[in-house]
Amino acid sequence: MNGKRKGADRITPEQYLEYLIEHYQNLIYSICLKSVGNPFDAEDLTQEVFLSAYKNLSRFDGTYEKAWLSKIAVRKCLDFLKSSGRRTIPTEDTCFSQLPDNNPSPEDTYLKNDADRRIRMLCSQLRSPYREVAYAHFCDELSVTEIARREGKNPKTIQTQLYRARAMLKQLLSTKERSG
Repeated sequence: MNGKRKGADRITPEQYLEYLIEHYQNLIYSICLKSVGNPFDAEDLTQEVFLSAYKNLSRFDGTYEKAWLSKIAVRKCLDFLKSSGRRTIPTEDTCFSQLPDNNPSPEDTYLKNDADRRIRMLCSQLRSPYREVAYAHFCDELSVTEIARREGKNPKTIQTQLYRARAMLKQLLSTKERSG
């Protein structure tokens, strides 16, 4: 014990801790409560502050008790707030709300179905062999190589037919837009 503390030669560390708790408990609790916002955590932190003060009484010179305890409280609260994010356990509500929804919305489903229907309708207006190539590519989503293999044709032939089918579809679309 350091001799600067009031009556340090007459009281034990336990008695001095009781004195600190009696005089500063409300102050320390209010600092902790304002810092963490939760009364239960504030109570725990208040206890930790006084426990830390007790452990460090031998290094404390007895001056500015209020400032010394307040400083310990602020540091304990900062440590708590830094680590509290790692300790939180998500509830079902927050856990499920953070999961991405990969399902298309009803509106997206409708728009995709409508677009698919329109593409099929436009492809059906093409003459053969462009109709078959366009269906395979735009509706069945097959690549040029897959179509060539399925039709038993050269990929370059399919590529040319697809190019021409695409041009015909653009022309059909522009005619429909002008008339529609």
